[in-house]
Amino acid sequence: MKPEVVTLKVGEATIKMPASTVAGLVLASVVSHIAPSAQVAANGIASYIPEAGSYWPGQGGINGGLVPARADVPAHYLIFANEDVGEHEYGRRGEESKATSKADGMSNSTILLSEGGHPAASAASGYSADGHNDFYLPAATELYQGWVNCPQIFAQDCYYWSSSQRSADSAFNMHFGGGLQGSYAKYHELRARPVRRFFI
Repeated sequence: MKPEVVTLKVGEATIKMPASTVAGLVLASVVSHIAPSAQVAANGIASYIPEAGSYWPGQGGINGGLVPARADVPAHYLIFANEDVGEHEYGRRGEESKATSKADGMSNSTILLSEGGHPAASAASGYSADGHNDFYLPAATELYQGWVNCPQIFAQDCYYWSSSQRSADSAFNMHFGGGLQGSYAKYHELRARPVRRFFI
């Protein structure tokens, strides 16, 4: 059975396309006018992208904004968990870790979990939501992106651990009340907020 074809004539030009393609283009056009935050996929179907700071249905949490491609990590959205996973030590004070990336929390967390003895990273990586179990402890710049795009989803009166080590004795943290980034000794118990990546 041949697909139904629609013929469009504009002046002397004639365009023939499958009816399903025309319907997809019309739908994408309508959605782009009534929902500016929608993104039109290559197949003409609109996929909804909620505003930063809003819950993203099916993605396990809150849209923390777009992260451009960097090194070998493709462009992606940060999805912050809806909730903290308690207060924990960073762990292993006095020991050097290779978890020193300021931007790649997933890589840091993989290192921390393989080393063992890092409670905040373990708690973040153990979180799951909407069927996703790829959460991790965010790096310093990922926490900063949370402060830029959606600070209201974090507690304003305490510090959050990043997965980025500063030294054998300390690691980077973030205070969302005023956007202060600093570092604390690894034995301090600070908040942990899991995050995951949604690749586009």
